[in-house]
Amino acid sequence: MSSVEVEFRPARVDAGDGQVLAQAMAAEIAVLYDGLDQNGADMPLAGPRELGPPGGGFWVGYVDGSPACCGGLKQLPDPGACEIKKMYVVPALRGRGVARRLLAFLEGQARERGYAVARLDTGEHQHDALHIYDSSGYVRIPNFNGNPVATYFAEKALA
Repeated sequence: MSSVEVEFRPARVDAGDGQVLAQAMAAEIAVLYDGLDQNGADMPLAGPRELGPPGGGFWVGYVDGSPACCGGLKQLPDPGACEIKKMYVVPALRGRGVARRLLAFLEGQARERGYAVARLDTGEHQHDALHIYDSSGYVRIPNFNGNPVATYFAEKALA
């Protein structure tokens, strides 16, 4: 399969295409992790407050005018550090470079906001995500956000 062009637009995690994609991701996670609610009391926060200005943001990527992916940034308590959250690519476009474009876009947005380090997490059932993060220069670190389900925690210097 060939790679595709992606147009990124600011969005909200709780409205419009952003909400639709975030809900699709949550449904997929619930299947992978036995009913896990990403918005549960024990989970790190990643709602409109965290994924919005001034320290964060949320974007939807479009392919041929249709919503194809989403992802966001969350400011962390550590000065100069942000977390990449809610990365999701619609199943029909997986394996075509969309996730790598999304990750690179989010890293660019983090740099523009003055972050020196991007952190992220994922779980053991998300093999494609693990591969993308490892091959994109992320290095494993201890659990930085208290996520009780994630098994992979990593960061990348953005300088």
